[in-house]
Amino acid sequence: MDKNSESVLVRRLHELVSPIVADLGLDLYDLEFGAGLLKITIDTPPGSPGGVDVDALAQCTRLVSRELDHSDPIPGHYTLEVSSPGLERALRTPRHFQREVGKTVNIRLRDVGNESRRVSGVLVGADDDGVVVLTDSGEQSIAYARIDRARTVFVWEAAPKPGGKGRPPASKNSRATADSSSDKSRSQSKKTGDKS
Repeated sequence: MDKNSESVLVRRLHELVSPIVADLGLDLYDLEFGAGLLKITIDTPPGSPGGVDVDALAQCTRLVSRELDHSDPIPGHYTLEVSSPGLERALRTPRHFQREVGKTVNIRLRDVGNESRRVSGVLVGADDDGVVVLTDSGEQSIAYARIDRARTVFVWEAAPKPGGKGRPPASKNSRATADSSSDKSRSQSKKTGDKS
């Protein structure tokens, strides 16, 4: 499949999957298709206190699988994988970066020349053109075109001292419930020349 056809297919998949995810009260965080694997990443809406649970992943997988079997947008065999983005999540689009402002990030740059290839710090801004990261040496503006890879970094809080009262305050990067990238649901889909 050429890049143009793949891009048309991904847009069509977005059109089919987005309403299903929205009806479940969730957010379509990412959708990728390649090498026979359709990866759908769902999350709770920004600002939600918890993450996506296993039941939500299973329900989303069933509904999306049923819609894909009905609409049949993907030629041939493919595997459907529905997962949560996890605590340390990949940042690929401007929307991903905008959603994670205030969190610690690691960014790997491309074509750096004499500069450092890695930038780590707190993401303090993101718009349609690039991001601003507060590093130990000050703020650094980075255009999206210069970013090779980026992800959030989960910052672990220190454990409370023995005999101390209460729990330590939650990290601004933490979630009230466990939200691990290992939480995923897979579904095999068969595609043949005729419909069953």
